[in-house]
Amino acid sequence: MQVLAPLAGTLVGLADVPDPVFAEQLVGAGAAVEPAAGAGRTAVCAPVAGTVVKAHPHAFIVQHESGAAVLVHVGIDTVKLAGEGFERHVDEGAVVAAGDPVVTFDPTAVRGRGLSAVTPVVVLDSAPDSVPGLRTGQDVDAGEPLYAWEG
Repeated sequence: MQVLAPLAGTLVGLADVPDPVFAEQLVGAGAAVEPAAGAGRTAVCAPVAGTVVKAHPHAFIVQHESGAAVLVHVGIDTVKLAGEGFERHVDEGAVVAAGDPVVTFDPTAVRGRGLSAVTPVVVLDSAPDSVPGLRTGQDVDAGEPLYAWEG
């Protein structure tokens, strides 16, 4: 399954995400994207085609036809914002194509609240380190292949 970058930014390994749940791959393997400094309103898109099984302003899960579910968590501790500054474009149960906008947010505003805007993209319940060959430190565009996951 090809997992696409849900937004533009710099590819970050999960070990460098400032949250132990992601850094230790407790919910699954994957990568994260750090939006560029100064980025304004940014669309966060579905990383795979499938059904949106969870839709919160700060996070969503898309279940691929293979059964694999991909979590996109927009920023770290952003649940504390109670949806402020986030606009959700789809509801649970929606069928999306890879690249469809799911949430819009402002990374600069998130950082201004003292939170990280880094966005983990994780295959839920996958084995730690099961995503090989990450190009960490490189810039990615939204919709560009982020990683391949063989489940």
